[in-house]
Amino acid sequence: MSTSDYAQMVDEADVYELAEKTPLERAALLSARLHNNVFLKREDLQPIFSFKLRGAFNKLNRLDPSQLKNGVICSSAGNHAQGVALAARRKNVRAVIVMPVTTPSIKVDAVRMLGGEAILHGDNYDAAFRHAQALQQEQGLTFVHPFDDPQVIAGQGTIGKEILAQSATTPDAVFVPIGGGGLIAGIAAYIKSRAPGVLVIGVEPDDSAGMRESLAAGHPVTLDHVGIFADGVAVRRVGDETFRLCREYVDDIITVGTDQICAAVRDIYEDTRSIVEPAGALGIAGLKAWLHRNPVRDRTLVSINCGANVNFDRLRHIAERAAVGEQREMLIAVEIPEHPGSFRAFCQALGPRSVTEFNYRYSDASRARVFVGVELRNGNAERREVIAAIERLDYPVVDLSDNEMAKLHVRHMVGGRSPGIDNERLFRFEFPERPGALAAFLGAIGDQWNISLFHYRNHGSDYGRILAGIQVPDAETDELEAHLAELGYPHWDESGNPVYRLFLAWEPAP
Repeated sequence: MSTSDYAQMVDEADVYELAEKTPLERAALLSARLHNNVFLKREDLQPIFSFKLRGAFNKLNRLDPSQLKNGVICSSAGNHAQGVALAARRKNVRAVIVMPVTTPSIKVDAVRMLGGEAILHGDNYDAAFRHAQALQQEQGLTFVHPFDDPQVIAGQGTIGKEILAQSATTPDAVFVPIGGGGLIAGIAAYIKSRAPGVLVIGVEPDDSAGMRESLAAGHPVTLDHVGIFADGVAVRRVGDETFRLCREYVDDIITVGTDQICAAVRDIYEDTRSIVEPAGALGIAGLKAWLHRNPVRDRTLVSINCGANVNFDRLRHIAERAAVGEQREMLIAVEIPEHPGSFRAFCQALGPRSVTEFNYRYSDASRARVFVGVELRNGNAERREVIAAIERLDYPVVDLSDNEMAKLHVRHMVGGRSPGIDNERLFRFEFPERPGALAAFLGAIGDQWNISLFHYRNHGSDYGRILAGIQVPDAETDELEAHLAELGYPHWDESGNPVYRLFLAWEPAP
């Protein structure tokens, strides 16, 4: 279908019996800081705190009574599930929602409160999707796809129609989060039909950039692994129809990291006093990254706040990472001589800056290594000043602000080096978070090799993160690699990470 076909479908989309025409609000603080007029499309204010009910309700409104007779079914770990459940309740039809067993209880409870039959199956979306397809065939249900359906796409496209209607001046660019692609496909198809000069820019996490990779390949690709932080857009394969529309109508795709997303969550909070989920902050994170590449001023830029379904437990992690993402904090490792006055000299080198964190453990009689967080007021320029001041003391220093293992694990660990640990290799793991998951993980590792270091921290997400040291002789390295591959858990070898050498690896005295 062409843009004019989709534009007509958007104009005819029947969503407002259920969905709200959400406000387009100017973000005053962000606008002043970024020297542009930044507007937030507040889809976090929908009845289910997400845009997803637009597409779900439009799809159900386009189904024949015969298709609704037995009810509808979908697979989802969150927002789409709630959208289908609410739309089905309004249509007075049965809704079966298949969700991974890792789905946080807040989302399962929300689906059931809306009248949906929540079925927990599998550790991930793919397993839930396959089970939903099987139930669809067995029970004669109608499947409601979360993104790869023209009527769902058209329902989401009503956001683009509202943006153009609500803008006092035509926007210069609209920044849209991408998961499976339904949201940006609908917005782009409508805007390019009505205002082709508006840039439509997609935003994806660095570790879940399925649309970017697909466009580069020229066809939809299936990612081997997707990041779990921005779970609302953690999709391994984008849709065929959404890919086609993005290839034709999307102008650019920006990717951002976890720290940038966390900083954007804080940006939105400071302007609105509302907390969005990580996927909901992607638009602002991408807008800021785009402005860094394209330092324009006085433009009208719109970001979609697409959702606010975030577990309260995750806010601590988001707050911790936001400071680094906004370059308001740097993390450093410094080696200090173990003699009187060295610590004071180090603190003097930091100047009148606040120390946000300080971790120290005695290493030996000649030196100490400290892990330090320092508050910044002037971003990267100040980072360089701090490093230079410490280097003038001839203290070895390493900037760990971009080191994922340091931010995720080491800054929270106590202890330090342990003598006599031979043949240790260090790995990071991710595994589905469910009751008994930690014990199951340890069982899967087995008892062939000794675990010499272990750090686990629950961040309130669907997945657990572990840092583990495993003692393995060189002759058994290939066997360990094969065993880890069979586990099926995403993992990274961190044995060469500098923060491991600085704080955890045993170094015998010279």
